[in-house]
Amino acid sequence: AGGLIVAGALQATAGKALGNARRRASLRRTRHDMKSRRAGAIFERLRSLNPHPKTELEYASPFELLIAVILSAQATDKSVNLATRRLFADANTPQAILALGVDRLAAYVKSIGLYQGKAKNIVATCRLLVDQHGGVVPNERDALESLPGVGRKTANVILNTAFGQPTLAVDTHVFRVANRTGLARAKDVRGVADGLLKCVPAEYLHNAHHWLILQGRYVCKASKPDCPSCPIADLCEYKQKTVAPAAPEPARTRIRK
Repeated sequence: AGGLIVAGALQATAGKALGNARRRASLRRTRHDMKSRRAGAIFERLRSLNPHPKTELEYASPFELLIAVILSAQATDKSVNLATRRLFADANTPQAILALGVDRLAAYVKSIGLYQGKAKNIVATCRLLVDQHGGVVPNERDALESLPGVGRKTANVILNTAFGQPTLAVDTHVFRVANRTGLARAKDVRGVADGLLKCVPAEYLHNAHHWLILQGRYVCKASKPDCPSCPIADLCEYKQKTVAPAAPEPARTRIRK
C-alpha cells in the first residue's frame, strides 16, 4: 500500500510539472504572437510611409557598395559619399584599386575617420577578390566575412542590399530603435539581430533594417528622440518619450486709454 501511495504521489508531481511546463510554453507562444503582431503593425506603418527604402550610400555595383560600407564604419554616409564620388570616378573595380595601392587610395578617403586602416583593408580585400573570386564580390556570408574589414554587419548589408537576401544588419540606429520600441531588447548586436529575426514577419524582413535605420537617423535620435512626430509612437514601449513643446502664449495687446 505504501508503495502505491508513493507511486501515486510521484505521478501527481510529474503531472503537475508537465502541466506547468505546458502553461509556460503556452505563455511564451502568446507573448511571441503578440510581439509578432505588434512588429507587423510597426513595419506596415513604416512601409506605408516609405514603400521602397534604400541605403543612403551611393553605389552602382556590389563592389562599390562593399567599399562604401567598409568606409562607413564610424563615419556618416554623407562623408563616405563625398569621398567615393571622387574615388569611383577614377577606380571602381578591385583591379583599379589594387593599381592605386594603399597610399594613393588613402589620399582619396583621408576625410573619413580611421582612413589609413580602412585603406589597408580595402586593398587587401581587393587582392582576395581578384585572387580567389575572379574580381567578383561573393554572395555567401562565409566568403564575405573572410575579407579584411568585413564583419557580420557589413556582410549582412551586402547580402541584403546587393543580393536581395532577407538579412538584418544591426548598426547603432537599429540597435537603439529595436531596444527602445521593445521589438528586440538585448545588450549586444547579436542579441538584437536574433530577436528581430524572431519577431519580424517574413514579408517585411528584406526592408526591415532600412526602415529601422531611417527611423533612428531622423526620428528616434540618440540624444533626443522626436516622439511627437514619430509615426509609431503609439506602438512603441519606450518609457521616456519626449513631448511636444508648449505653444507660446499669444502676445497681449495693450489698450491705451
